[in-house]
Amino acid sequence: MPLKTHKPTSPGCRHRISADFSDLTVKKPEKSLTVILKKKSGRNNQGRICIRHRGGGSRRRYRLVDFKRNKDEVPGQIISLEYDPNRSARIALVQYRDGEKRYIIAPQGLQVGDQIMSGETVSSKLGYALPLKKIPEGSFIFNIELTPGKGAQLVRSAGTAAQLLSKEKKYAQIKLPSGELRLFPLQCKATIGRVGNIDHNSIKIGKAGISRRMGRRPHVRGVAMNPIDHPHGGGEGRSAPGRHPVSPWGWPTKGKKTRKKNKASDRLIVQRRKKR
Repeated sequence: MPLKTHKPTSPGCRHRISADFSDLTVKKPEKSLTVILKKKSGRNNQGRICIRHRGGGSRRRYRLVDFKRNKDEVPGQIISLEYDPNRSARIALVQYRDGEKRYIIAPQGLQVGDQIMSGETVSSKLGYALPLKKIPEGSFIFNIELTPGKGAQLVRSAGTAAQLLSKEKKYAQIKLPSGELRLFPLQCKATIGRVGNIDHNSIKIGKAGISRRMGRRPHVRGVAMNPIDHPHGGGEGRSAPGRHPVSPWGWPTKGKKTRKKNKASDRLIVQRRKKR
């Protein structure tokens, strides 16, 4: 995906780097594959704010993406590459031979007119979805299932890819983008290739107004508040918090580990992710 720089006609444009959508198909989204996305604004089912600094934002519809890829042995053709406002990756509209249309996550290098398939007997080509037991070792994959038939849950963000290292007995060993080595059942499906839109991390929004369009409201630092408003507040001049980072209610944050101990899935982790 190419990037676009802007002339410094305003402070917001001076350092802005945005996406160039010239490689996408100019069309409206498939109406039958979109649904209304009601905004939650960071609120739970009781209407209380449980995630701060959310709200507003541009209106958007949710695209129904096929993460299961369970239309086996039926060839499909890519008829468009489209932007999805709900995720960093691009999506592709596939029309199968029987006339059905589905959205999928678009891998890097996929073009309009290409053919894709899924199933156990198909070859390991770009965009094809196969069980791990049929994928050659050393292949780069994405859209990986954790439970067979549940649908892809891992490696779906723009530019990411995992590598299939080895297969033994019932499990395949995969190196995830985080550096973690993990075992997956051989019946789980994955897609060949790397997620597209690899330059997504190079985008600079340039101004606060674009954050508001994304549904992000202003975030005020705790050290800039008064002691009554935040545990980090107060002090003469610019003072440090004087304690480990906490939320306004005193909960540990910024690095506090929240993963539960002794989870059932821990036995499938061969090596933890890299320490950052």
